[in-house]
Amino acid sequence: VQLQASGGGLVQPGGSLRLSCAASRSVSNLNYMAWYRQAPGKTRELVAAITSGASTNYADSVKGRCTISKDNAKNTMDLQINSLKPEDTAVYYCKAIDRRLLAYWGRGTQVTVSS
Repeated sequence: VQLQASGGGLVQPGGSLRLSCAASRSVSNLNYMAWYRQAPGKTRELVAAITSGASTNYADSVKGRCTISKDNAKNTMDLQINSLKPEDTAVYYCKAIDRRLLAYWGRGTQVTVSS
């Protein structure tokens, strides 16, 4: 599976962004998809995840501000982030795990929150 993340950019604190991850094949056949992020000097961390059954989970740091979703028709996974904070600044990566439990990563998209 090839994954392509997009939608990052520079946004002011309190603003919103919608990140999108386009998959090269049907996302309905993937067990799990998720967004991770990695800030400079920090380890990569889970932001939000969605299973094939549409169950979701979120990191405590983004709960109430993020919504993860999948569009099976478009083969995309999106992450809506609201009320952005400077500490949300990071490179955001999408990840997928297929039914053989193989993991795939996309190239990241930079999110910078700054005034």
